[in-house]
Amino acid sequence: MDTRFTASQTVEMVVSDQPIPIQHYLRQPQRLVKALAASSQIEQLGDELFRLKMRPLSFMMLNLQPTVDMRVWTEPDGTVHLHSVACEIRGVEYINQRFSLNLVGKLQPQQVSGTNYLRGKADLEVLVEMPPPLMFTPRALLETTGNGLLKSVLLTIKQRLIHHLLADYYKWAASESELETPVQSPMLSPNSPIA
Repeated sequence: MDTRFTASQTVEMVVSDQPIPIQHYLRQPQRLVKALAASSQIEQLGDELFRLKMRPLSFMMLNLQPTVDMRVWTEPDGTVHLHSVACEIRGVEYINQRFSLNLVGKLQPQQVSGTNYLRGKADLEVLVEMPPPLMFTPRALLETTGNGLLKSVLLTIKQRLIHHLLADYYKWAASESELETPVQSPMLSPNSPIA
């Protein structure tokens, strides 16, 4: 019988005004993905498809390393959607064959009373059939431990997002606005000799 674990996490960030609105930045899903994890953990599989190799996790007496394939896409208003499309568990083949993961996330730019915000929510659900050594562990203990583990995973992702996404956006907006500023040609002074 499958055991179900769930966790949710919300995020709200104030975005200070930049020369280029954050909606333009959010239309580049690869930048958002790079804010979620270290570049060594991410592999881009296609325009909207990314593979995230999570750090090894310990659950009860098991050591697991989930790898999640995610589709990340953006709507014209800058809303970013993230949805898991595949998952593999490295380390325990028994669990890999009896495991499903569903990750759904959304990050949306909003303006309230002249202040820009990014608001988001992520929901993570795991269904797994426990291996024989854990089948006799009390269900409440399994669920508490599993839900706590998923919550810590989402919290880590949230903290990375808060620390890296806005810093990257501000840096990107500054460099993009420099590219758009036309270079002023030096004016000829009235005393310049004309060749």
